[in-house]
This record gives sequence, C-alpha cells and structure tokens, in this order.
Amino acid sequence: MRKLLVLAAAGLAAGCAAGGKGEGSMKTAALRHVVLFKFKDGAPPEAIRAIEEKFRGLKARIPGIADFEWGTNVSPEKLDQGFTHCFFVTFPDAAARDAYLPHPAHQEFVAVLRPHLDKVLVVDYVARE
Repeated sequence: MRKLLVLAAAGLAAGCAAGGKGEGSMKTAALRHVVLFKFKDGAPPEAIRAIEEKFRGLKARIPGIADFEWGTNVSPEKLDQGFTHCFFVTFPDAAARDAYLPHPAHQEFVAVLRPHLDKVLVVDYVARE
C-alpha cells in the first residue's frame, strides 16, 4: 500500500511539474489574473460604477485579454475583509499579461481607480485541470 501511495504522489508531482497537462500535450495553459477591490469608505456609488465600466471596457481596448468577468461579493461567510469587487481576467499566457500591465488603457483605468481605492489584492495563476 505504501509503495502505491509513493507512486501516486510521484505521478501527481510529475503532472504538476508539467503544468498539470497530460504527457505530450502542447496546449498552453491560460493565465488567470484575479483582482479584488476594497473601496474607501464614502467612495461615491457613481465613481464605483464608472470604475466597473472602465474595467469592463479594457477587454475591447487591450488585445491580449482572452476573457473577462466580474461581480460583487455575495458570500454569507463574512470573510471578505471589506473586499467588495472581484474581477477575473484571462490571458492566453504570461506574455499577454505582461503587455497588459503597462498598456496605456490599463494605466488610464488605474488613474481613475486610485483615488477611490482603499486596498487591492491581486493573484495570478496558471490554470490547471
């Protein structure tokens, strides 16, 4: 039994090292860019709506964005630490994300966001199956 567990763990480690894809697969894994916002107390609702729209508009303005979705927190667990908005941006690879960050449209968005932002949390990861 112990030998079987060791072999299974080794197989799992090999799969992780290969990016979670099957052997011989040439598929490039997507890069997910998860962004959480906590707005300043008293941030005007119209400013928050403008920020939502500006972020949504980046998909049309920046070619490397493969997919985009967003929403506001509806969790009953009360573990959000004040973060209210989640934006989920998918890029085909890290190079597309790296081009997105300094892109003028993204920098314009950041300039609109910054005065109203209390905290931001960003996590990027390579998607695995």
